[in-house]
Amino acid sequence: MRRRLLPLHVAVALQGFLLWVPVEKPFMTEIGFDAAAVGVMAAAYAAVVPVIEIPSGILADRWSRRGVLVVASTALALCSLVGGLSHGVPVYVVSALILGLYFAMYSGTMDSIVYDTVLEETGDSADFETRIGRVRATESVALVTGALAGGLVADLTSPRLTYFLTVPFAAVSIVAYLRFREPTLHRSEEPAPLRQHLALTLRALTRRRDLVPVIALGVLTALLLQSVFEFGPLWLVALAVPAAAFGPYWAALMSTFGIGGLVAGRIPLDRPMPVGAVMVLTTGSGLALTMNPGAVVVTLAQVVLALLLVVVGIHATRLLHDRVPSTIRAGVASGVGALSWLAFLPFALAMGLVSDAHGVQAAGWLLTGATAITGLLLVVSTSLAGRTRGGTASALVTERGVR
Repeated sequence: MRRRLLPLHVAVALQGFLLWVPVEKPFMTEIGFDAAAVGVMAAAYAAVVPVIEIPSGILADRWSRRGVLVVASTALALCSLVGGLSHGVPVYVVSALILGLYFAMYSGTMDSIVYDTVLEETGDSADFETRIGRVRATESVALVTGALAGGLVADLTSPRLTYFLTVPFAAVSIVAYLRFREPTLHRSEEPAPLRQHLALTLRALTRRRDLVPVIALGVLTALLLQSVFEFGPLWLVALAVPAAAFGPYWAALMSTFGIGGLVAGRIPLDRPMPVGAVMVLTTGSGLALTMNPGAVVVTLAQVVLALLLVVVGIHATRLLHDRVPSTIRAGVASGVGALSWLAFLPFALAMGLVSDAHGVQAAGWLLTGATAITGLLLVVSTSLAGRTRGGTASALVTERGVR
């Protein structure tokens, strides 16, 4: 299993070495963005992703999940290039739209390819949370390293150079993906006609009562995590934190992918005490962002919130994949991603407008309310769906069950 997943880890590491991410907000400010424009930009690529998400999942199920990940790497390289070439808001928004293509191709596909690899190698899904957690940890190490290096490069040269230096890393990740042996469980049966395939995917997303709370949990978790990464730096901008501090801040935030991935599956989220602790900590972190406690407390609150959202998100992913067959797995996962972006679009606009009109502390109340609802969904989804250990996807859900 370790040898088989090694090329995937290498590709994820190269893909995650994003030098421009920690200095994106200061760079955007330099070229003419304000808080409202940040919200508009976030909403722009949030509008693009849902349009591509489900088609990309269908493509991954019917063609090649590895091929879709190659397209994702290509989009990431192009996004970095266009971002570096931008000198104003319109061109940078184009790079954000290309970034949306990357998110659409990557989201759902990575989880599905790891889940099917685990099933193919072991015959059950018991090891999935550990394996996907290690992939997230690899991604986290790359993001943290890239954040520290990006902050240093921006301080010594300029933020613009970090965009250009990111391009070759994204390009080389394509080679690593091509060396990965893709699982074939989604091809084990004769492909259904495209219309039927799409209908099965949509029915799984809309007519499975046992999946509704799980899907809602996945949607809100992704929405909140994206909001922390997208708007979190604005708290530091409001506190007039020097540019050199953005590197360590972003490195701490990115480390949550790795730490959360490593502890995922070890926290028994099917028990009341851990669930209650998660609810208290996430809501408390949101409340901290409604105050003005200083850069250290703001950073700590965002790190704790992101860490717990990663853990809950992996738990929700396991619950989802356990209940859909491999033939539509990427499509359903991408559908959840599409719903997440559709929900993020108005949320991003609201965050941007509230931040611009009343300050980021006021926008913190939006995060607090969403975290409280996420905690309730965690309780409901766990109690209704539970956690099925050691079952194969085909045993858990048949095509007839999806219908």
